[in-house]
Amino acid sequence: MSVPLLKVTLGFWDRHLTWLMQEEKQNQQRINKKFPDSESHQLTTNLRTVRGLNEHTMRPLEQNPTNENVAGDYISPFHDIPLKVDSTEENGIPTKRARNDEYENLFNMVVEVPRWTNAKMEIATKEPLNPIRQDVKDGKPRYVANIFPHKGYIWNYGALPQTWEDPHRKDKSTDCCGDNDPIDVCEIGSKVLSRGEVIRVKILGILALIDQGETDWKIIAINVNDPEAAKFHDIDDVKKYKPGYLEATLNWLRFYKVPEGKPENQFAFNGEFKNKAFALEVIKSTHECWKALLMKKCDGGAINCTNVQVCDSPFHCTQEEARSIVELVPSSPSKEGNEEDAEHVWHFLGK
Repeated sequence: MSVPLLKVTLGFWDRHLTWLMQEEKQNQQRINKKFPDSESHQLTTNLRTVRGLNEHTMRPLEQNPTNENVAGDYISPFHDIPLKVDSTEENGIPTKRARNDEYENLFNMVVEVPRWTNAKMEIATKEPLNPIRQDVKDGKPRYVANIFPHKGYIWNYGALPQTWEDPHRKDKSTDCCGDNDPIDVCEIGSKVLSRGEVIRVKILGILALIDQGETDWKIIAINVNDPEAAKFHDIDDVKKYKPGYLEATLNWLRFYKVPEGKPENQFAFNGEFKNKAFALEVIKSTHECWKALLMKKCDGGAINCTNVQVCDSPFHCTQEEARSIVELVPSSPSKEGNEEDAEHVWHFLGK
């Protein structure tokens, strides 16, 4: 049952939340500076050079990926960025054996939505090379609403590459099929990241959101370069060092669609956050589903599997073909959206 909705314009609360707005604007300025041809209300990232991660040349699926620089190559953020961080080297320096256990928990994350922003950006799974672009509904770009006291997204939001929640495969723990997307990540570190950035994260736990009968896993993770990352090893550390954050996450995910007139989201396990070990098993399972997708061993439907790095995939293309794909894509026209409302209108939910 949905709670009553009261929509008001930002007035008194502006004085209390000005710092959020300033931080968002500064972050958007950084994004626009790095992507000068993009428009803030409908930004598309083609990932020619992925920030924060050397571009990768991958061996076949049966082998581990390497970290070979291929500067200037076009890649798919869905298929061409390795899921796992290479544990043999760090900045070109061999890692110590004692740290191997920690590296088993390191994964690459593609940032789609910086914290405090409203634009609903996502990897376009049905387009060639899967650019990051703003979701569109009824011809208009989409934004998430501000639901007091939260401004936009309350974490850096993104996805784990080389994972796929198979819509034809029922999850044993939730009894629901997947949502046909890469697995989502809520990064809880202190830094506001940039759209299109690729970072290394430590997995801490996971939440099972059920969206219209589909399993939509939400990984809880932290940037390994965050000043506080050394304190976080599992979901209980989030409760200890960031009290209230998991509760806020649950509420945000439960209510964020209510301003659109949709019902509250539901959760498996009564909204319980599962620990790191559980999360790692889910990641492993979704990675296996992605492998089957890339090797054409399952029905991918409209998912576009074009890639330049997985050399034994039937969807593999050359760099020249990838360049042609990107150059032939027309520029997205400007579309009238509700950005002003998304930034300055607040929704108050109460019983």
